[in-house]
Amino acid sequence: MTLGAVYEGGGRCTFTVWAPNAKRVEVRLGERIDVLRPAERGYHTAILDDVSPGDRYAFVLDGRPERADPASRWQPDGLHGPSAVVDPRAFRWTDAGFSAPRLRDLVIYELHIGTFTPEGTFDAATRHFRELRELGVNAIEPLPIAQFPGARNWGYDGVLAWAAQDTYGGPEGLRRFVDAAHREGLAVLLDVVYNHVGPEGNYLPEFGPYFTERYHTPWGAAINFDGPESDEVRRYYIESALMWLRECHADGFRLDAVHAIIDASARPFLAELNDAVHEEAQRLGRTAIVIAESDQNDVAVITPTPERGLGFDATWSDDFHHAVHALLTGERTGYYRDFGDIAHLAATLGQGWAYAGERSAFRRRRHGNVPAGALAERFVVAVQNHDQVGNRARGDRLATLVDAERLKVAAAALLLSPFTPMLFMGEEHGERRPFQYFTSHTDAALIEAVRRGRREEFKEFAWQGEVPDPQAEDTFRASVIDRASGSREIRVLYRELLQLRSSLPGLRPARPDPAAVVTGEAAVGLLRDGIALALAFGAGALELPPGAWRVRLDTADTRFGGPGAWQDAPAGRLVFDGPRALLLERA
Repeated sequence: MTLGAVYEGGGRCTFTVWAPNAKRVEVRLGERIDVLRPAERGYHTAILDDVSPGDRYAFVLDGRPERADPASRWQPDGLHGPSAVVDPRAFRWTDAGFSAPRLRDLVIYELHIGTFTPEGTFDAATRHFRELRELGVNAIEPLPIAQFPGARNWGYDGVLAWAAQDTYGGPEGLRRFVDAAHREGLAVLLDVVYNHVGPEGNYLPEFGPYFTERYHTPWGAAINFDGPESDEVRRYYIESALMWLRECHADGFRLDAVHAIIDASARPFLAELNDAVHEEAQRLGRTAIVIAESDQNDVAVITPTPERGLGFDATWSDDFHHAVHALLTGERTGYYRDFGDIAHLAATLGQGWAYAGERSAFRRRRHGNVPAGALAERFVVAVQNHDQVGNRARGDRLATLVDAERLKVAAAALLLSPFTPMLFMGEEHGERRPFQYFTSHTDAALIEAVRRGRREEFKEFAWQGEVPDPQAEDTFRASVIDRASGSREIRVLYRELLQLRSSLPGLRPARPDPAAVVTGEAAVGLLRDGIALALAFGAGALELPPGAWRVRLDTADTRFGGPGAWQDAPAGRLVFDGPRALLLERA
């Protein structure tokens, strides 16, 4: 039995729902009411005739109010409306020849469908795929698109893990989005949230024990991944991921905050999920990439499941962002108190993250372990992303926090590092509009609680200014990116950096190497096979191996809006008068 409403063709549809808490489950299609047959383990199912794609339906548990299908593929009237039957076989795909890039070659572009264009839809986003490909991007990662309340949300308040957001274009819009991306050579990695469910419209507890009070997360009771009846909860989430692969041709996933998934079982849910996704992709004749967002600096996240790891292909390394950001901005509050020395960036470049068992002042304990032998491609790094921009009090972009020369050093650090780079929408043109936190909840008490929570969240950072109202539409509108005011010079720099990344294999060694990192005063260098990347965050000096070096790229070049490129062939000692990044080759 496949969960949800599965249209078989010829007017026949199978409805299946897991509802162990209910004795009687009905499906209502308009005025029609049918009783589902109880099956093993709390499932209820029925095969019905005279059903068509687009028909609205809802489940009724023991005579209580109608509820949307937990495995709904489509909510045409929003989160609080009925579900609708979908026939995914009706879509005519044109991507038969598409092959996703290898992890080693991946350049990810994180975007939010609602603010990527003024229209805020899947279809509108496709207009910009060609320019992303020409920039050098080969994978796009939309923020979560699972159904959330209202029309405005980051997506992390999603409730129905199988349904593509109706205001973005629903499942058909998503299929057109993926098909268009594949035509342009872009893979699509979906951001999925399996660690919590949004607070509005969450009726899953009425159906079954989806949550447990044994553990608590920042969002409340944890999802039940290891308690009684957890097999069916696991199935719900794993099959949702497989559905995105099969029915929407997704090329992989980014999992939100896996450190908030609490699971003491012998075979963790995350390992089971990764095995299932990779096996299904192989069965479909494709590949799938699964990336974890984890703040634990734990190599087990990217250790294969046969070696008792979780089996992710890659993990976010927030240490890279924090190290670069603290050096660029001088911020030292919140978690930035753990960073700010050139040694933190040197350690990250040399092994994948900075904290590998050292004491963290922010956490007041030791943090992380050594990712010995891990491939460089397994660390996804960014200098901007939705978290690090949007979770500032006013959603400040990096371009509004530092001058242009520092902004360009950040770009070089990101795109010429040995790791898998991820850009955040608009950074390639120096976007200055904020990316703020926004919602469109309907419950007055929840709206006020969210407002209060945002104000409380920023006390640790001592940021100044009023926190924008998350519920105000103006907060959302202010976050729509503005391509017209972008910097042409920054665009040129990003394009050239990505071209160099693609054309110089020596920039991407298989593994990070601490011995390849050199540090100086306010500067760090990375040496790789006759190539050197020098990153200066202020006035200072850096010693390279003796001999003559040729400058291949200088972020201070006038072509990139800088004061002027390096004039002389540099020798082993580089002396900087301010922020600058150099890519050098042996002369």
